[in-house]
Amino acid sequence: MSEKSISRKMWCVEDLRRRILTQDFEPGSYLDEAELAELYEISRPPLREAFNQLAGEGYVVLQKNRGAQVAPMTHKTMRNFFMAAPMIYAAVTRLAAEHATEAQIMRLKDVQTLFRKAIRDGETAERALMNQRFHAVIGEMADNEFLTPSLRRLLIDHTRIGMSFYNPRNHAMAEQRNIAADQHDQFIEAIENGDVDGAAKLAVDHWELSRAEIESFVTPDGMRIPLGPMPGDLSQKGAS
Repeated sequence: MSEKSISRKMWCVEDLRRRILTQDFEPGSYLDEAELAELYEISRPPLREAFNQLAGEGYVVLQKNRGAQVAPMTHKTMRNFFMAAPMIYAAVTRLAAEHATEAQIMRLKDVQTLFRKAIRDGETAERALMNQRFHAVIGEMADNEFLTPSLRRLLIDHTRIGMSFYNPRNHAMAEQRNIAADQHDQFIEAIENGDVDGAAKLAVDHWELSRAEIESFVTPDGMRIPLGPMPGDLSQKGAS
């Protein structure tokens, strides 16, 4: 494969990630090979390689005879999301406070600067993407081969739901969004100071802040869908 083809495939993968995270491609929809091959100016084989990479990362599911399906957000996946999120976020952030390097902390600060800029600019997609990047950097700090893949998968759905949370037209969540941005600064401080307990507690508090919005996203009006034990109960295990 030529360098030009590799470059186009890398752009394809990166752009598809972004479009899935921002729900430009809706959960459960199928990706059109012919259309995307033309858009990214690559042939079918490298496009399928891109699909394979995205499948490995949890962005798509490869369905026999049907191609690549954007990772669905079913009741089952959302239930599992609620059960796993507080434990994984707390454990990852605890490890980040233990193992973060100065270079990684600087990267986290850089992402927070971009996150704040997206807030000032009122850019919903950029806010959601920078929030995803912020927590992905924390995952890199944790440096745990078992937790990192789980965190990456959680962040896909969290970011897609976050498109609603970070929409400036959602006035009901304005205060929560401001608190969430301030909590990012607190994450940096706790990690920089090596405060493992404080970092783990903050991760749970940060999760709780967005939990109500996530519940409203997955629960239709007038219905109450049981999503298992409350994350607050699980967080005690995750932060212990």
